[in-house]
Amino acid sequence: MTQQVSPRGTFLEIAAEVQALVAGDPEMEKLPAVADLMKRHGVSRGVVLRAFEVLRREGLAEPVPGGRWRVVRAGEEIDRRPLHERIADLVTVDGLKAGDEFHSAPVLAERFGVSRPTVTKALDKLEAAGVLASAGQGRVRTVRTVPNRKGRS
Repeated sequence: MTQQVSPRGTFLEIAAEVQALVAGDPEMEKLPAVADLMKRHGVSRGVVLRAFEVLRREGLAEPVPGGRWRVVRAGEEIDRRPLHERIADLVTVDGLKAGDEFHSAPVLAERFGVSRPTVTKALDKLEAAGVLASAGQGRVRTVRTVPNRKGRS
């Protein structure tokens, strides 16, 4: 009778393997897919997520909305503000004035690394707040007003 391998501690082995991958590739931005690690190690999703949680506690990774995990590098600053606030900052950063054309959703999606529907929701919030104006679907958005930065850090 063969003895089965115990899954106890396997999540620590997976965490150590992923940590070595991250250390060996300074360009790595995302952790390997959960499904890939499940298949490679023959474990459940929960075991892989426990490994990722170990990496999160060590400050090496963090979850990203949508199910993926990203690598966190030492000394890296991450802007965790809501997307609509970061997009509103582009008005000031890019030196736009009232009446100027604003960036399209595909351009913003690429710039922030999110999907177009996510950008569209953020742009809708900025329209509701009066920062942007839209002439309708498929039309170019324009800057209505420059956001006030007082009181923000």
